[in-house]
Amino acid sequence: MFHRMGRRAAEPSEMQRRYSALSAQLEGQVPPEIERAPAEPEHAESSTTVDDFLPPELRVPSHDQLDGRMTSWKQPLVIDGEMVACAECGAYRDWLILSTRDQIWLRCRAGHQQQEIRLDTAWYNRHTGAEGTRHATFEDCLRHLGH
Repeated sequence: MFHRMGRRAAEPSEMQRRYSALSAQLEGQVPPEIERAPAEPEHAESSTTVDDFLPPELRVPSHDQLDGRMTSWKQPLVIDGEMVACAECGAYRDWLILSTRDQIWLRCRAGHQQQEIRLDTAWYNRHTGAEGTRHATFEDCLRHLGH
């Protein structure tokens, strides 16, 4: 009884035989759509290349053109179930969160800064909105955010 199943599996099934016959019949044939397509696309000499559709004043700078980004965070910051507090003054709310060189820094209202290694740039991007303004200096940005 068990030997019959082994013999059956060794022989190709009816479906396998039909597939082999059909693939042999279709071998070497090319679909009509491919035959009608030109071998090489013709280049139009009259077309002009447009550098970008946005005027320069509306373009968003890329990450390598910025020294960093920052946003205000008014509520307490909780990471891994632990509320973050300033190491120097103990403040636990009203943070500035700075993202620069793939590092996240926290700045309290008193001006103390500490690196937060549990956060990364991906976290910053998920929790902040679109950038509205750009500032020439760090101090200008601090003034803009009220710190």
